[in-house]
Amino acid sequence: MSDRTILLIHGLWMTPHSWQPWIDRYTAQGHTVHAPGWPGVSQLGEPLDHAKAPAGLGVQEIADHYEAFLRTLPEQPVIIGHSFGGLVTQILLDRGYGRAGVAIHPGQPRGVLALPLSTLRAAWPVLGNPANRRRTVALTDRQFHYAFANTVSAEQAARERATWAIPGPGRPLFQAGLANFTPKARAATRIDYRNDSRSPLLLVAGGADHIVPRSVVRENYRRYAKSGAVTEFREYPGRDHGTCFHDGWEQVADESLAWALAY
Repeated sequence: MSDRTILLIHGLWMTPHSWQPWIDRYTAQGHTVHAPGWPGVSQLGEPLDHAKAPAGLGVQEIADHYEAFLRTLPEQPVIIGHSFGGLVTQILLDRGYGRAGVAIHPGQPRGVLALPLSTLRAAWPVLGNPANRRRTVALTDRQFHYAFANTVSAEQAARERATWAIPGPGRPLFQAGLANFTPKARAATRIDYRNDSRSPLLLVAGGADHIVPRSVVRENYRRYAKSGAVTEFREYPGRDHGTCFHDGWEQVADESLAWALAY
């Protein structure tokens, strides 16, 4: 496996600190790993401030932030994103960045219509109040357990929330939830599914994920059917939304990177 540059993009309610096990693993393999946080959150190299969260931040601003970072790199990296980071990964590939991309349990782009009840329940702490569009919302222990950690005990989920989680801006969830009712030109989550020139993309689903169930990721994959670009789907049965830090994350990390480096 040749040494490569890797960009990791975290999702909603998280910071780049949640990638630390992956950073350590990839760095030990000789790769150069970057994991800048969303604008306004605690960055790597500084203590994780669980109260530091960017109200009003949207998908477009997040994608533009990472695009600006990508322009500073000497080579196109492998881009790996989780949750909304997986949506941003797809947007960046659509814009022409990345040698390959892996979207792990990704937030859905415009055009994906599946809306399972578990997704609604997991997102309801934000979507249940329209005023949250301009606010940040913290998950309770119970809400985090359902959305991120439903395959582990409530006690473990509470420890993980205390370790990793921050309040998340509500705007990205509203943008994703209303995307199919928004004109394409104005939808922040839009991508060109027919883009033949984008880099290879792997979409990863977890069989036990509540907030992004496999049916959502599977439909996301099918939307690319008319593109000539390489697109693949992979499912890990029994894995929930916290797949990047739950037992067995090493398999997901290693196989995701191995797939990307094959191109």
